[in-house]
Amino acid sequence: MFATTTLLAFLAVSIAIILTPGPAQALVLARSLGEGRKAGILTGIGLNVGTLVHTLAAALGLSAILASSALAFTIVKILGAGYLVYLGLQSLGSKNQPHAISRTVATNSYQAFTKAMITGILNPKVALFFLSFLPQFVNPARGFAFWQFLTLGAILALLDTGYETLLAILASTLSQRLILNPHFMLWRQRLTGAVLVGLGVRQYLIR
Repeated sequence: MFATTTLLAFLAVSIAIILTPGPAQALVLARSLGEGRKAGILTGIGLNVGTLVHTLAAALGLSAILASSALAFTIVKILGAGYLVYLGLQSLGSKNQPHAISRTVATNSYQAFTKAMITGILNPKVALFFLSFLPQFVNPARGFAFWQFLTLGAILALLDTGYETLLAILASTLSQRLILNPHFMLWRQRLTGAVLVGLGVRQYLIR
């Protein structure tokens, strides 16, 4: 389906993009520190399910509609930013005591997946990125373009999931050394909330 040189170029560019620090990595790290390894890993997976949704949208031409409509872009942008701020304020206002956080982690880990997936889907900048990035590696002469889009998006999502899983493991491993410190438990919960609010504000302000 792809020429070897094209696929190698795509892998090189994808790895460079993944290794560049950004909101996704910050969110995974914050979740790992605030809610544990499982929450961090599921956050990375959820974000990349959002990546696959945007890949499908790009393949179907929906991203082109989003790019050409200022109103649609603004609506989705505000929804995504608002959702991040809501999650952050929810975490900042939580009254959970340090001794109860371990139970909260167990019940809320899978919610991290859903929240991250929604966050990824409601980020219009991801849609615009895929609209401009993926077509550079798609060659209709080498097969159905739709499947080329999906294949490239899946490769990028798998690479990013692997990297963010590693980040979650490293962050959670380091945090376990401080797990018995009640002040640290409260601090990492507040950190998660601050990061979420910051990401929401950043997404709204940066155009």
